[in-house]
Amino acid sequence: MPTPSTSETFPPSDIAQFGYNAEARMKAVQFTASEVPTNAATASEAFAASEKERRKSSTPPRRFRSLQALHLKPLKRKAKYGVPACDLQLRSYSVRNVEFFADFALRAAYYLGLPASGPIPLPRIVERWTVPRSNFIFKKSQENFERITMRRLIQIQDGHPESVELWLAFLRKYQYYGIGMKANIWQFEELGIGKFMDISLGNMQEACESRWAHF
Repeated sequence: MPTPSTSETFPPSDIAQFGYNAEARMKAVQFTASEVPTNAATASEAFAASEKERRKSSTPPRRFRSLQALHLKPLKRKAKYGVPACDLQLRSYSVRNVEFFADFALRAAYYLGLPASGPIPLPRIVERWTVPRSNFIFKKSQENFERITMRRLIQIQDGHPESVELWLAFLRKYQYYGIGMKANIWQFEELGIGKFMDISLGNMQEACESRWAHF
């Protein structure tokens, strides 16, 4: 394949036709025999190599830490004493929904300062029904239906009761569609709580008697 030469001159007709100095244009772009590709394959390889070098030299743009954290596993705090505070069970018919909301709940627990563990996969609940398609002599024509419930468990330990209630309220406010929640909460009181319960019961009875008097 012939290579262009920088010493080649062009007639004035070409300069007048294209509107620029073709000889100066050719001098700006100099090629040697080794740089000129011989076919399309070598040209594509050369372009790919140059693109690879360009990507290596250029540094990717820096992203915010909060944006980078979305692509990583949720952070978790370690429990110091291991005292149970809440067991949250998530249920859904879709694995995608329950996994997404479990990730959201763990991130919310971390930023509220609650040590959380999970999500722990629980056994699936499989329900099946057999329904006749028709009646009378067509009873043998039946149809089967199946429903599988996916479950995940998130445990909160060493959590303050107010923080746990705030966490559950936040999850109820931003609850994902197709997700059911069931929470078991443990609260610990000081010794002698029975006396306070008796006093509160007496106050409740007095308040109720004043209202029942109208009936």
